[in-house]
Amino acid sequence: MFEFLKKLFGIKSEVKEKSTGKKKNESHSLRNKKNRKKDESLKKGKTPPQKENPPKKQVPREDAVAESPKKKVEHPEALREIPAVEGKTRFLDLPLHTEVQFGVQHAGFEYCTPIQALTLPAVLAGRDIAGKAQTGTGKTAAFLLGGFTMMLNKPRQGGAKPGTPRMVVLAPTRELAMQIHKDALELGVFTGLKSVVVFGGMDHEKQRRTLLGPIDLLVGTPGRVIDYCRSGDLKLQDTEILVIDEADRMLDMGFIPDIKRIVYHLPPKGVRQTMLFSATLEESILRLSAGWLAEPAVIESEPEKLVSENIDQTFYSVSRDEKLGLLLYLLKTREYERVIIFGNRKDVNCRLQYDLARYGYNVPLLSGDIPQQKRIQILEKFRTAEEKIVIATDVAARGIHVDDVSLVINYDLPERSEDYIHRIGRTGRAGNRGTAISFLCEYGGYYLPDIEELLGTTFPSEVPTEEMVTLPEAVRNPDLPERPRREGGSHRGGGFRRGGSYGKSRNRR
Repeated sequence: MFEFLKKLFGIKSEVKEKSTGKKKNESHSLRNKKNRKKDESLKKGKTPPQKENPPKKQVPREDAVAESPKKKVEHPEALREIPAVEGKTRFLDLPLHTEVQFGVQHAGFEYCTPIQALTLPAVLAGRDIAGKAQTGTGKTAAFLLGGFTMMLNKPRQGGAKPGTPRMVVLAPTRELAMQIHKDALELGVFTGLKSVVVFGGMDHEKQRRTLLGPIDLLVGTPGRVIDYCRSGDLKLQDTEILVIDEADRMLDMGFIPDIKRIVYHLPPKGVRQTMLFSATLEESILRLSAGWLAEPAVIESEPEKLVSENIDQTFYSVSRDEKLGLLLYLLKTREYERVIIFGNRKDVNCRLQYDLARYGYNVPLLSGDIPQQKRIQILEKFRTAEEKIVIATDVAARGIHVDDVSLVINYDLPERSEDYIHRIGRTGRAGNRGTAISFLCEYGGYYLPDIEELLGTTFPSEVPTEEMVTLPEAVRNPDLPERPRREGGSHRGGGFRRGGSYGKSRNRR
């Protein structure tokens, strides 16, 4: 125990063993001899040779790593010529700043998506924007490219002040904020503009240090932005551009009071340029935007298809008691690169995580209250396929932008029809084929008509065979997560209440 404490606190023993007294005395004599020589050298005016200490290895800070590019990108000598295509708008056709154009081509973009073609001219003309666009339509690039160009065309006057961003982007979730920041670094690689991201759940001091220097673009979640405004580390009185992304999700998550507090710190509408994007432009969203936008250009861009043709959709009619068996069967028999399993509530997902572990699947869980550092680690392992399966709620999944998700499973059918589109849109990306499988239990089936109405189609459902829903033998797993408590209450979300993974079913165990 004493040896352990010495190592822990860095205590160095002057005497190794009792029998080393002679060696100790010899060592003491040598030190005295060296000291006498050193004193004689000083008297003669000689400087004793200094022992060179090897330079300490610099360990980069976590926040510095997140912001610095992995490698230096060579600036191209000239822009590539992009052929004109009828019915498509080239980025070269728009008056984007030259360095922004270089960033666009560096990211591999050539032609605008519909929302970009409609939004960018209005943004570059200085108009406020109320945009209706689903996730995946390219709206992030639209407001980033427009904002970068506006800032480069009108350089900051009087020098930059610490913690004073020119452009602020508000996002409802930490994952989305991180993704926007990542896109900003890629698209703005040649602009010289400084981008910073702040969000809750991570070290407050580390993020505060990123505000100490000049800032051009700040991306953040409302709560953390307010924190730094209150502490005086963030000053928004000179902000020129405000972007409110996924306003409908902000409304659902109760962030509107926070946004109002942030807007209070900004220059008034008409002085600043404001862009608001939402999957829907319902009356509640338009009413809010009326107080934040000045004579906005209202832009609605619907994709040609709400769901990609690359996604195969299948629905299984099952009881709650059969859902776990069917899930295990699919994981065993399907080939996949990565799988996202969606549930409506964290408590249901926790029970599912525990049950999967009982059958040999140790699956990480993504939910809103998971510590941010852990969420980042899970997402990174998922991107690198170190983890091939994750369980997620809708909010947590907003930041999952991985091209090789081959299978999405709706363990619970979402209560909001729009969330169905967001969920299955995680697969079938970048031209890859994808599969979406949904379980229609006694309660989840109530949400199917709204989904069919939104997509303008009718989905047939399949009845699984007895083999597909029969639970296999459980396995011994030393890494079982903590067993969640059973709770009573509503059946919303099709969770395990009576029966499920803990009750009786027709499956033989």
